[in-house]
Amino acid sequence: MSLSRRDFLERAAALTAAGFVPRLPDDFGHELGHMATPAVPMPGFRGRPLVVSSSNGLKGVKVAYDKMLTGEDPLDAVIAGVNLVELDPSDQSVGLGGLPNEEGVVQLDASCMHGPTRRAGSVAAIEGIATPSLVAKAVMDYTDHVMLVGAGATKFAKAMGFKEQNLLTEQSRQDWMRWKSRLNANDAWLDHDENLKIKFTTGTINMNAVNASGDIGSVTTTSGMAWKVPGRIGDSPVIGAGQYCDNLVGAAGSTGRGEANIKTCASFLIVEFMRQGLTPEAALIKTLERVVAMTEARLLGPNGRPKFDLEFYALTKDGRYAGATLYSGGKYAVCDEQGARLVEAAYLYKRG
Repeated sequence: MSLSRRDFLERAAALTAAGFVPRLPDDFGHELGHMATPAVPMPGFRGRPLVVSSSNGLKGVKVAYDKMLTGEDPLDAVIAGVNLVELDPSDQSVGLGGLPNEEGVVQLDASCMHGPTRRAGSVAAIEGIATPSLVAKAVMDYTDHVMLVGAGATKFAKAMGFKEQNLLTEQSRQDWMRWKSRLNANDAWLDHDENLKIKFTTGTINMNAVNASGDIGSVTTTSGMAWKVPGRIGDSPVIGAGQYCDNLVGAAGSTGRGEANIKTCASFLIVEFMRQGLTPEAALIKTLERVVAMTEARLLGPNGRPKFDLEFYALTKDGRYAGATLYSGGKYAVCDEQGARLVEAAYLYKRG
């Protein structure tokens, strides 16, 4: 998505009319994502392009990787990668077709960071817009803010020209109805098949990338916890929790129980551990240990281990990467010169 000066001025007028004051980017006129002077690469630095994602981003990491090989900015590349999932109505974890809140309304969250310019953008509890990752980037590029939420985020997106649509697919509506029918045995709702398993997802996709110059981008997008209280916001739109990147070090992101992740600012912590010299895997495991230490008693089993799962993903400026989960059996997506593939994740506890 690239904008001419005229396009920008027209959208700026629309934003002003809607009550927003857009920020004129540094070095205005460049392609979206290249609006400020990037950090100068280390002398002689040569890295290798790499994309890391949650497992539901297997197709997206290939898209992002290929875009970087043609010279596209790493943040633009990973957003294009997650857009595949956001726009897929059969995927109920994010975007179109995401599972709704307890009132049957799909509310989406997303955040992104651009390493070279040290910028970030975020939206939370946005409704009717299938690609919150792109709206988060618009917040980053066109305002002096980092986060917009709720009705304000939706109003901003429409002012920027994003198409409003019904995000609740028939499949997700049926799943919501099944969940609703099980709430109270004495209510007026008829139960569906008792053998049908009700979905309780924390659906999210995180994607991080580094190009051959060592420039980094990261994005996380989600429909959040299924059947959540309206207005609930998880870790995905929180900079430093759902994702974080530092162009001198690397990037990290998460999927899983957002409430547990917010309390540890986990993505920021992972990057800081890598700054201190830990490998990506060691940084992820050490952060998972911190999550357990910060977990309240009601969420711990008799063995002192969390009743939920949480997954982390990380890469470094020089092309090292890892994924790790609380419990064994997890996988994550990677794409580099060897192609797109799923990789076994490290773990803190062996499942079972």
